[in-house]
Amino acid sequence: MKWAFFIFTGVYVAALALLAIGTFGLFEQDRDPLSGVFLLPLGMPWNFLADWLGISGMATALVAPAINAAVLFWLWRR
Repeated sequence: MKWAFFIFTGVYVAALALLAIGTFGLFEQDRDPLSGVFLLPLGMPWNFLADWLGISGMATALVAPAINAAVLFWLWRR
């Protein structure tokens, strides 16, 4: 579980970096409205739950993978 947590956290940080680069146009990249698409599969069950409850927005896409990382951390420490 330790490796799963670290790999997931690394992929999550990479997806956040791609979101920041695509949203703000950092490093002279074009602004891309789909730059946050990599966060959606990382927080998959919580994204479906938020959609079912009618909660939408960027905050949901940012928090859902963090919940999965917390679950992996809890499983690792258990």
